[in-house]
Amino acid sequence: MQPIRTFNVSPSLPPRLEPLRKLAYNLHWDWNVETKDLFRRLDPDLWESSHHNPVLMLGTISQARLMEVVEDEGFLAQMDRAALQLEDYFKERTWYQKTREKGSGTRDKGQVGQARNSPLSFPDPQSPIPDPRFPECYAYFSAEFGLVDCLPIYSGGLGVLAGDHLKSASDLGLPLVGVGLLYQQGYFAQYLNADGWQQERYPINDFYNMPLHLERNPDGSELRIAVDYPGRTVYARVWRVQVGRVPLYMLDTNIEPNNPYDHDITDQLYGGDIDMRIHQEMMLGIGGVRMLKALGYNVTAYHMNEGHAAFSALERIRILIEEQGLSYAEARQVVGSTNIFTTHTPVPAGIDLFSPDKVLHYLGHYADIFGLGKDQFLALGRENTGDLSAPFSMAVLALKMAAFSNGVAQLHGTVSRQMFKGLWTDVPVEEVPINAITNGVHARSCVAKSTQELYDRYLGPNWSSAPTDHPLWDRMDAIPDEELWRNHERCRLDMILYVRERLVKHLRDRGASPSEIAQAQEVLDPYVLTIGFARRFATYKRATLWMRDVERIKQILLGNKHRKVQFVIAGKAHPKDIPGKELIRDINHFIREQGLEKQIVFVPNYDIYISRLMVAGCDVWLNTPRRPREASGTSGMKAAMNGLPNLSVLDGWWDEADYVRTGWAIGHGEIYDDPIYQDEVEANALYDILEKEVVPLFYDRDADGLPRRWIDKMKDAIRLNCPFFNTARMVGEYAQRAYFPASDRYYTLYSDNYAPAKELAAWKAKLTDHWYDIKIKDIDVSVGPDIEVNQTVAVKAKVDLATLTNNDVQVELYQGSIDANGEIVNGIPVVMEYQGEDTQGLSIYTANVIYTTSGLQGLSLRVLPKHKYLSSPYEPRLILWAQ
Repeated sequence: MQPIRTFNVSPSLPPRLEPLRKLAYNLHWDWNVETKDLFRRLDPDLWESSHHNPVLMLGTISQARLMEVVEDEGFLAQMDRAALQLEDYFKERTWYQKTREKGSGTRDKGQVGQARNSPLSFPDPQSPIPDPRFPECYAYFSAEFGLVDCLPIYSGGLGVLAGDHLKSASDLGLPLVGVGLLYQQGYFAQYLNADGWQQERYPINDFYNMPLHLERNPDGSELRIAVDYPGRTVYARVWRVQVGRVPLYMLDTNIEPNNPYDHDITDQLYGGDIDMRIHQEMMLGIGGVRMLKALGYNVTAYHMNEGHAAFSALERIRILIEEQGLSYAEARQVVGSTNIFTTHTPVPAGIDLFSPDKVLHYLGHYADIFGLGKDQFLALGRENTGDLSAPFSMAVLALKMAAFSNGVAQLHGTVSRQMFKGLWTDVPVEEVPINAITNGVHARSCVAKSTQELYDRYLGPNWSSAPTDHPLWDRMDAIPDEELWRNHERCRLDMILYVRERLVKHLRDRGASPSEIAQAQEVLDPYVLTIGFARRFATYKRATLWMRDVERIKQILLGNKHRKVQFVIAGKAHPKDIPGKELIRDINHFIREQGLEKQIVFVPNYDIYISRLMVAGCDVWLNTPRRPREASGTSGMKAAMNGLPNLSVLDGWWDEADYVRTGWAIGHGEIYDDPIYQDEVEANALYDILEKEVVPLFYDRDADGLPRRWIDKMKDAIRLNCPFFNTARMVGEYAQRAYFPASDRYYTLYSDNYAPAKELAAWKAKLTDHWYDIKIKDIDVSVGPDIEVNQTVAVKAKVDLATLTNNDVQVELYQGSIDANGEIVNGIPVVMEYQGEDTQGLSIYTANVIYTTSGLQGLSLRVLPKHKYLSSPYEPRLILWAQ
């Protein structure tokens, strides 16, 4: 029976408990211990059964219980403290305000970067908090956001990183808004059948019982945006989740008048076929830009977290052409100068590719608006623009449309420069303009409550955002060994009790026998060395590497009854990833066949909550990817913040950590051609480390029963990793290296009716037309082929700039060692000084260089573009080398 009207029924709270509503609807509760404890105290069983969803709790809790707590002075006092903490959080002077104040004078104060419902407001639009930030706004686009376990709209590390990005942006006070899709079914819930094979369920998300607000127009109607698809228009409404100071806006297409297929655009994360994927990415990129405009934001920098949102660049160009009267070249200049792109993919197979016909079918109208031919338009997503059969790459589109691009670890930056070097012809691979900003995690979200309280007591309340050089880290040794160890033992016990509980529930749901259920109630030993492995089950992560030698791993697990080892394993494979599912089945078969049910547990339906228990309760965090295919990896960072040593292949973040003092390295960073041989070598290395280092160190106890040397390693893991592998550092780095410069470029280029953008676009056109007329005529080096270390070498060059001028170019010497192939490696550029023209009209440049090391060294000369409005000399993708 269809309703004739619908109502959104809100929880009914006694007036004295109204602060609970504001607390419930701001995800600040997720990283505020006082608030989380408050909801747990309200009804512990309901807190657990609601998946830690305070909004659902308030909607289902009995009125009798609410009337009880109205009379509970202790509860009311705690509620008032939590409400005051949230209020103080909004009032405090932020890092952004302190950092950005000095440079704000040039901005037009009339261009306010906030919507009518301020991102600094409480969820209740009738109770806004004043927003004193500067008139700029950064939009962060991501296909998934992992914030809390009661919002299952994420699949793994990419989403959790995006969620942590928003949390730290809030802590730092950045004027940032998130943009995403709100999935009706989200990512799947995992369960295992009797054979250990992963099965998927897709629970329906009840948006009205989640910490979400439906955005409305002033007349009370739903705010909706429209995106054009072939033959039809698709509409989406807008939901907001408040993440501290930062709003996350998400689009939902499951509404009338959309047809059933279009309802499913926001049905499942990474679900459906390639057509559904392009539908989703159009809604995210194009719909996201239109949504921000409808909300009233004046965005000054756009951040594409992975290539899923790259279509946003096309929509922004369209708006500037049709609404601001700019040419395609001018509009692209504005858009490219204010875009930021982060790639998380270390292998080409992980990039979204669409066939040329599909791109033209869905997006060909943009080519018409831009005035581009079909092949010109498709070239925006092709590395080799001359290959007319090549697919359209979302990563290539994002790279071509961004002024700042980065990988997510130093090693990943190196891998990305190698992957995409073809986009910058003749640029040395180490200078390809793809930077690296190493990922981090949000400390207050991932460190266990009791551990946070321990750090607060001994390090002070600022440990969660203190930089590496802060003196508070010198106080780590003030934490008594026994207190740190007993706290960790409690965390291990908490994890084991929860794992048993979840395992029992899973078995009951599956209809398992009473003996299996009884056995599950006794898995794991709270006093045994516990190794954790939890991540997405992609084959390159090698989740079964530790099983390679059955007898050897059994000897490690059970060989010495006083030095046992156990494993806790969790993770999901993509529903279509059959090899990944086979890994999960292989682990469960191994457990049963070897009779290791008590020593090894696979925990089904891995989520944020289980992750937090595991990174706090395990003793060692294991990671075994094939180097260099792990872009970053963040679970190990969370483990380190809780004091866990890592045991990992040198890949992603671990490659740049102090892996000697804070854990153990598997191998020495080797890359193998033969994967079977690699597995053999690294499995044996893993066994050796466990047998000779990890197990002996863990069980080496003093008269007080304390593993003193292990505790030392725990303290080093916290002291050395917590301040750096932290989203406070990471987001601050994004702000200073990407957001601030992009926002400043926005104000520069849009000033005076976009006159600077028009000037730069016209200059680029002229530059392209005449670049190849430049000729390097003569290079005079003052010395012969044999010189000494630190000897000055004077160089004079004559360059025919044709119709260009000295103001259009930068002439550089390029010096460095010569490799076995006769190429300059790790070259260092030296800018030459312009000395005027000679009698033949040639431009004269001079510079001095010295070589600080001996051996075969090289020297070359190059010409790069130069303009005051360029984001970098590599932006035009033009470079001329001496021959």
